[in-house]
Amino acid sequence: MSRKIKQQVEPVKVPSVKRPKFSKKKKWIYNLYIAFLTVSTAIFAFCFLTPIILTITNSFMSASEISSNYGTVFATTDTGGKVYISETVNLKFIPDMVSFSQYITVLFKSPEYLLKFWNSMIYVVPIVVFQLGVASLAAYSFTRFKGRIKEMIFFGYIILTLMPYQVTLVPNYLVSSWLNIIDTRWAIWLPGIFSPFAVYLLTKFMRRIPVSMIEAAKIDGAGEWQIFRRICMPLCKSAICSVAILLFIDYWNMVEQPLILLSDAEMHPLSVFLSKINAGEIGLAFAVATIYMVPSLLVFLYGEDYLVEGITYQGGVKG
Repeated sequence: MSRKIKQQVEPVKVPSVKRPKFSKKKKWIYNLYIAFLTVSTAIFAFCFLTPIILTITNSFMSASEISSNYGTVFATTDTGGKVYISETVNLKFIPDMVSFSQYITVLFKSPEYLLKFWNSMIYVVPIVVFQLGVASLAAYSFTRFKGRIKEMIFFGYIILTLMPYQVTLVPNYLVSSWLNIIDTRWAIWLPGIFSPFAVYLLTKFMRRIPVSMIEAAKIDGAGEWQIFRRICMPLCKSAICSVAILLFIDYWNMVEQPLILLSDAEMHPLSVFLSKINAGEIGLAFAVATIYMVPSLLVFLYGEDYLVEGITYQGGVKG
């Protein structure tokens, strides 16, 4: 006879988490504090989102409606000066009648706007791709090789990272003039590709990779290139995506570089062209601004998880 063995499984005792006990007065104060933070956050979020919402909704207004609502803001005198606004500006979030005329003009009737848009893409995409490539190799060398000279060079990278771009604009202009690349796309590409921002961030990230993993790979016969390609780069995926998002948004909004280094207006990106739209094209300004925001929003929404992971996860190995 086969015996039936009954296995008695004892339930696992999970230690209970003791929650702090509040008195009625303290609980009321705590709930009031949470409500205050929620309302404050909602107010700040509304204030930050209002310009974006206004830009998107007003881009679907007709030219006459935009002129009647905001004409006094952009009006000028005969001498080119601004007109004093004596009445309240009517901010409208919902158009009286949805119109796509502004987008039709921008996308089909006026190729100048699309030309500036593609100028921005031509400048930004190579800078992001090649800066990440250069920064990854430089960060790996700063991480793997030790020495006083290397530390001095890295300290120089930190100093350059802390400086605003306006400080280095004159040296960049002098170097570009010496290389004879003024009024060419290389005057924008070269300073961007060799910017120290990505080098600093990726170096700090790679230095948190456990040395034991690299030593184990060396014992297995892996060379420096294999360690870089198969260990460092996969572990730095979130950091690289975070840096790519920050670089794209930064260079997508650049204004000073094209204004100083490019005298030909045909080569200016859309960020510079937006500031030159005159008062007769107020409706087009809203439509162009909406199109201008789309790439940054798509990049941010697509890489939001990578951005958060790259900020919170500081290069260690996940368990």
